[in-house]
Amino acid sequence: MYLATTGRRPDAPPRPAGVGRRVPGTVVALGAVSLVTDVSSEMVTAVLPLYLVLGLGLSPLQFGFLDGLFNGATALVRLLGGRLADRGGGRHRTVAGAGYLLSALSRLGLLLAGGAAGGIAAALAADRLGKGVRTAPRDAMITLSAPPEALGRAFGVHRAMDTTGALLGPLVAFAVLWATADAYDAVFVVSFATGLLGVLVLVLFVPAGPPAPAPVSASAPVRAAAAPKPVRTKHRVLRDPVFRRVTAAAALLGAATIGDSFLYLLLQRGLDLSPVLFPLLPLGAAACYLLLAVPAGRLADRAGRRTPFLLGHGALLAAYLTLLAPLGWPSAVLVLVLLGVFYAATDGVLMALAGPVLPADGRAGGLAVLQTGQALARLVGAAGFGVAWTWWGPRPALLAAALALAAALAAAWRILPGRSDA
Repeated sequence: MYLATTGRRPDAPPRPAGVGRRVPGTVVALGAVSLVTDVSSEMVTAVLPLYLVLGLGLSPLQFGFLDGLFNGATALVRLLGGRLADRGGGRHRTVAGAGYLLSALSRLGLLLAGGAAGGIAAALAADRLGKGVRTAPRDAMITLSAPPEALGRAFGVHRAMDTTGALLGPLVAFAVLWATADAYDAVFVVSFATGLLGVLVLVLFVPAGPPAPAPVSASAPVRAAAAPKPVRTKHRVLRDPVFRRVTAAAALLGAATIGDSFLYLLLQRGLDLSPVLFPLLPLGAAACYLLLAVPAGRLADRAGRRTPFLLGHGALLAAYLTLLAPLGWPSAVLVLVLLGVFYAATDGVLMALAGPVLPADGRAGGLAVLQTGQALARLVGAAGFGVAWTWWGPRPALLAAALALAAALAAAWRILPGRSDA
């Protein structure tokens, strides 16, 4: 069941000539906010595995738990963020701004925690609370600002700007560590100041109030006999069979992912990489993501969003298999490239796939349901891999993860709606 107002499936909406060539200003402004914020967050993400495992001596099991917390333990907060954003005619910018501010303040928490595991966990939870609150309102603003047939491109532009920040963040962290002789506290201070700048950009350049739904192109075909789509609240979005299948597939695949930090630790071990160079590892994946985000979004708009989403997870599976082979610099580069392909083909594409299925007045809440399911699944995946690494060692754990992802990919291929689902 799809939005009759557009006459299109969310998987492969036609792209009329001349439509979607101009990215809405709200999307660009949100991209700028994400760029600055990602510089802040990726500074911390780049040094966190090194800080926790090598600096504080945490075991892989302990790191797996904290990494899962960092990425998914506060997933239920996404539901609250989506609900607050949809309530009262839409408070998308206000709710998103609160999330950005909370994430910035969490950097001070890391600074004050010292080596206390409880303080570190609380700071990471605060950061994920902020991300959980802001993500659904931000993505809802994108889907409401761009026409349905150009959502892939809009998300591609946003994710490209977001990834520019992810690319710059490790570089800034590396520069700070080099200039301060490995002083992690300095990284946290610079990250805090940069996060506050992102909040300021949001306040100054993102329009306040509920986003106006984007107009549909006049050249877009409309079903003459289509009945108006009944309005559904965010609490009932899972009753829609298409949205339910998209959510199930995303959660299934999320449970079979092990987390980027583990991949970087495996690369560091395999290459015997100096700790000083460790923050540079995410740059390869971020550079590839930056280059492919917009092309992947445009391809998804033209050819359908299901196929790129599945192929992206196939690239992640190839990265796992590459790590199982003897590791050298060429294969390490290949792993980073495959990780960048994975994010380019899945991150924004999933939101573009699900967004048009949801009603405008409940879109933030609906996307929050999807993101919550995926985040909880990734929490299970990260914690499970940490347990497997501790019990079996890194290589058997990675082999098990590859088998799980292959099985999940085969199941998702059957679950995700295809061209015949109308």
